[in-house]
Amino acid sequence: MKLALPNPTGPVFELTPELREEGLRESRLSPRRRMLLPIHRGQDDLVQRMVNFLQPGTYIRAHNHPRPWATETLLVTSGRLGFVTFDAEGELLSVHRLDPGELIDIEAAVWHSVLALAEDTVILEIKRGPFNDEDKVFADWSPTEDSDEAPAYLSWLTGLFAEPNR
Repeated sequence: MKLALPNPTGPVFELTPELREEGLRESRLSPRRRMLLPIHRGQDDLVQRMVNFLQPGTYIRAHNHPRPWATETLLVTSGRLGFVTFDAEGELLSVHRLDPGELIDIEAAVWHSVLALAEDTVILEIKRGPFNDEDKVFADWSPTEDSDEAPAYLSWLTGLFAEPNR
């Protein structure tokens, strides 16, 4: 299963309408309902920049980035993003609904998950690299992506955004 589009090459990258449409098309076709477009040139780059194309129904397991320098910034360019944070035991701490032009930034070691609240949600993600096995830790209290429990957990997360005042 395709998880990402290829990294670009060369000194300048432009997200053209054609490339944006390819990312959206691939996210719609993906069983995971998302597609990543890395825009950094290599996995060892110290600044990881990615465009994430998300569709409702994608499940991104709660995780954190434990390295002390692993801050993360998300900017919504289209659609609507749900962003939630948790404590170390999985208790809900905060719920954020982000529309185009809105941004959220977190420090290292914050347990979080994101979900698409609208079709064709696109976000720009920036975080410190390099990306490797030490970069992301999944929460033991959140179901794995391919588990039988994942759909119910995603439904619970989605329901957080149906409540008034959220």
